[in-house]
Amino acid sequence: MHTNKRVGLALSGGGYRAAAFHLGTLKKLHELGILPQIDVISTVSGGSITGAYYCLNQANFAEFEQDLKQKLATKSVIRSVIFSWTALRALIYLVGGIGLIVYFFQTDLSWLAALIGFLWAYYLIRFQFSIFPISRQIERAYNAIFYKGVTLSGLPDRPILAIASTNLQTCRPFTFSKKKMEDSFYAYQQNPIRFHHHDFPLARAVVASSCVPFAFSPVRIDREFFQRSEQFDQVRPYLVDGGVYDNQGIQKLSQPGSSYECDVIITSDAGNRIPFEGNYTNTFALLLRTVETFMTRIKNFQMAQHLFDAAKSQRKEIAYLSLGWDVEKCLSGFFDGLKAGRIPTRLIEAHQIPEGWLSDLDTHKADVLERLQASIDYDHINNEKVADQDKLVARSVSTNLTKLSTRQIDCLIRHAANLTEIQVRLYCPSLLYKLA
Repeated sequence: MHTNKRVGLALSGGGYRAAAFHLGTLKKLHELGILPQIDVISTVSGGSITGAYYCLNQANFAEFEQDLKQKLATKSVIRSVIFSWTALRALIYLVGGIGLIVYFFQTDLSWLAALIGFLWAYYLIRFQFSIFPISRQIERAYNAIFYKGVTLSGLPDRPILAIASTNLQTCRPFTFSKKKMEDSFYAYQQNPIRFHHHDFPLARAVVASSCVPFAFSPVRIDREFFQRSEQFDQVRPYLVDGGVYDNQGIQKLSQPGSSYECDVIITSDAGNRIPFEGNYTNTFALLLRTVETFMTRIKNFQMAQHLFDAAKSQRKEIAYLSLGWDVEKCLSGFFDGLKAGRIPTRLIEAHQIPEGWLSDLDTHKADVLERLQASIDYDHINNEKVADQDKLVARSVSTNLTKLSTRQIDCLIRHAANLTEIQVRLYCPSLLYKLA
């Protein structure tokens, strides 16, 4: 196994669905003896829930796994929000305002209804995030369920946890870690803007990473966390879900020169909404699906840039797995990569594929697939694959923060573990074998 290469793990967004799916990835990496080799964990949204909780509880994996499964099955973040004073205040404002408008409209003071309606709408639009700070309530829930008041300074030195959010002010990623929290736009100005990160709440960082636009209020950086307090009045970071910029979390691991750059990268992607089987019954549903379309296009571009190009041109080993994939199609996916010229020479040599086969792959397709099956012990992996009905259960889980059933969690974990093993054996063999 390599000891001189930096190893990174990227955990994508996707709410509790992603949290459970990534638990399966961590479980398989633990079983393969790879987890202790991980130097950097880059997390987004739901992946940040699991990544941060693992980093705080990595001493005993069995206890961590059991505890997280129990929390995902019994603790609903959304429920804690719905039954909070924040939600009650929102309900009073909305229902009370509409009630007053309707009441005065039916009296001789109907002109007052128009005035109240105008003021009600104005304050709702102008001060929505101050009146209804939903993200603050989610932070309280995360703290109560997962993080117990830990700050960024309470994270371990290894693996480095890099929690990703998106800064709407700069249209760039804003990253939280034990050693720093920054936006590159702020950090590399003539007068850099830096932050006191040690005491920043871990739960707030995870909220910033999972703060879905349209649903939650953006996360702000309070004055106390600016190293120079006067800079608080110069910049106004508005942090939302890291998936808006990079939903796989791979960008910072593959980008040359990044302080989080790694040589070997495993990417666990719990994204899953293609094809869309919902109904376009209102403008809001149409808007959400349109945004998802934009994000899918960005995701495809990022995959080409950060997976294929990085693996080929920068001599990186990158294993990628997705909830929507089937184990039995991964070997043919590797073969298609061979035909497209995306498989680096070192991987071809690692799997002992003769050079003569490469010049006529169509003729030798069966030979190549047979050689790959022997190289990765495919029969063992195939025997552990998830049944089709269980895959449907896993893929039917929606992206939210409500508790999951025991079966949903089990299906997500087993499918992720199965995909993780085959993709790591195919694309990151140096993590398992000492290659020449």
